[in-house]
Amino acid sequence: MKDALEDVVWAELDAIGFDLVELRRGGTKSRPLIEVRIDRRDGVAVSLDDCAAASRALEARLDGSDLVSPQYVLQVSSPGERLLKSAADWRRFTGQWVNVLAPDHGGRVEGKILAIDEEENEAGSGREVVALEVNQKGRLTERRIPLADVKEARLAFHV
Repeated sequence: MKDALEDVVWAELDAIGFDLVELRRGGTKSRPLIEVRIDRRDGVAVSLDDCAAASRALEARLDGSDLVSPQYVLQVSSPGERLLKSAADWRRFTGQWVNVLAPDHGGRVEGKILAIDEEENEAGSGREVVALEVNQKGRLTERRIPLADVKEARLAFHV
């Protein structure tokens, strides 16, 4: 059911101009909790009015459906620390700072997203790689990490 729920949530948010950042299910079987984090496509911070509009659109679709129990609880919020999950997210936030966990590439690193490129791996097939500008010992250098090796990535506040 989670896949069907995620498809519905994604479609409803897309129809009103928001991106689905994260969908979590919790609560109990008789009173499920659905937590939805949204983001705006124009880069403006998500407002309470945005959350209310998204909530109304989702409730209109979920009420009376068989996707969730009738006693569900829906919580819609801003992305907070924005997770980057897809190559499209990385492309969208090119030029922004990100905190990346990639255990096979030195662990946790913070840098500015320069680009997302496709390059051939050892097997000869293409893979998407993020180019980051990182500060190593006072010197700016480029670091390349395959997206498939990134375990977690979040936008970072950087001064």
